[in-house]
Amino acid sequence: MNTKPFSTFETGSLADWVNHSVELPGLGKIPGKLFLKEHLGLTGCEISINALQPGEVWPVNHTHQENEEIYFFIHGSGQMQVDGETLDVREGSVVRINPSAARVWRNNSTQMLVYLVIQMRAGSLRQYGLGDGVLVPGTVTWPAGKRPDKV
Repeated sequence: MNTKPFSTFETGSLADWVNHSVELPGLGKIPGKLFLKEHLGLTGCEISINALQPGEVWPVNHTHQENEEIYFFIHGSGQMQVDGETLDVREGSVVRINPSAARVWRNNSTQMLVYLVIQMRAGSLRQYGLGDGVLVPGTVTWPAGKRPDKV
């Protein structure tokens, strides 16, 4: 049991995200997706890391029962359809989708499309932004000698 007030998980490099997979009922193993809820012990949302190879299409047009989704595109480009409307997406695009809206996406480019998806119950946000933060008094000190780019 983790007694620390945080959790960590290494997803690998963006190029490796395509090697993760999930099982979808009736569709079998779908490459390029990993849900992080269990790995991080998430309690307020679900996050998935995702990668589609050039020419791949997410295999199901779908809606959700309760959860809105936010898609953060971090590499490559492609297209989404939301209730039949086609949106071009690329690195830096962010798309929020209501639970009831039908969604599907594809990588119609020549490079891998890499993105994060965050799901959370629609209408559940109570505090946000700076309104939820509390300043901690004191000075932060960092250990000497270890740089993030050196292991």
